[in-house]
Amino acid sequence: MDFVKSLSIAATGLRAQAGRMRVIAENLANANSTASSTGGDPYRRKVPTFEAKFDRELDAQTVSLGRIQRDTSEFQNRYEPGHPAADARGYVRYPNVNSLIEAADLKEAQRSYEANLNVVTATRRMITKTLDLLRT
Repeated sequence: MDFVKSLSIAATGLRAQAGRMRVIAENLANANSTASSTGGDPYRRKVPTFEAKFDRELDAQTVSLGRIQRDTSEFQNRYEPGHPAADARGYVRYPNVNSLIEAADLKEAQRSYEANLNVVTATRRMITKTLDLLRT
């Protein structure tokens, strides 16, 4: 068993999930923002993608954060005639971010991150046990 290989593969998963959580946090932070000018577009939701790569050095498949794409779904329109960003009809355009979807994605990313972290912890324990056996 190659411990370095296991740690390196888990590290790529940790990096990819951390990037995914960063994008989700950005979406959540901008969920209620409006356009900076009247009639302009508000923040558009970002969607992270992953890329599987074959790492020749490790001789294994690894994952990395791929291109971050923009969600092309419609913006939300709310009738708020007194809002400074309202158009002539009184509607304000809000980002196409759904907080519930973002929370579910965040939970999934968190679980994947924890799974990769468990791999690192288990590998570290095996290394420690192996060294203990070699000492006795």
